[in-house]
Amino acid sequence: MKVFIGYDSREVEAYEVAVRSILRYNKYLEVRPIVKGHMRAYGFDREDDKGSTEFTLTRFLTPYLSSFEGYSLFMDCDVLVQTDLERILEEADLTKAINCVQHDYTPKSNFKMDGKEQHVYPRKNWSSVMLFNCSHPLVKQNLTLGNVCEKSPKYLHRMEWAEDSIGSVHHTWNYLSGYYTDLEVPNIVHYTDGGPWFEEYKHCQFAEEWRKAQNSS
Repeated sequence: MKVFIGYDSREVEAYEVAVRSILRYNKYLEVRPIVKGHMRAYGFDREDDKGSTEFTLTRFLTPYLSSFEGYSLFMDCDVLVQTDLERILEEADLTKAINCVQHDYTPKSNFKMDGKEQHVYPRKNWSSVMLFNCSHPLVKQNLTLGNVCEKSPKYLHRMEWAEDSIGSVHHTWNYLSGYYTDLEVPNIVHYTDGGPWFEEYKHCQFAEEWRKAQNSS
């Protein structure tokens, strides 16, 4: 399994801690950033790619960057991993085009991170951690470079491209800080509204765990 992380130049420290936390539990995983500027070399270019992060749409290039082979896990950079990520393969329905946590929640604020507007839409945050079956026919047909460049954000983020081939995994695999409270050690903590690297979120849920990972060698 390959792992891809969305890279945002405003959250470099978050990205570095995310990678460190992944490799702490499995040092053999291939971990790659998805950097928007680098994607232009592959031909990705669209004027409306102005979401709250620099990887709002480029995340859907994960199967393309995997040569449409095998299984690849995408995650936002504002995460803390606390397990071997390959364990998700044991829970996921690997016959599906994609597996994700199928959240059903409403954001608490109109803004997040460093003042970015918080958008509310169906299947919100489903795309923040995604396990792609890169060779699945729906993935190969619908997540081509051309389609990721041209299809609407709604088509991509609401997973219309996957039709009914969406598997569900437990929310421990995308545990929204400040929204879930049932687990002491989630597999993936997602600081969706903002993480401890922002002053206003330095005391958020699982902030101390993130700082420990930040200071680890």
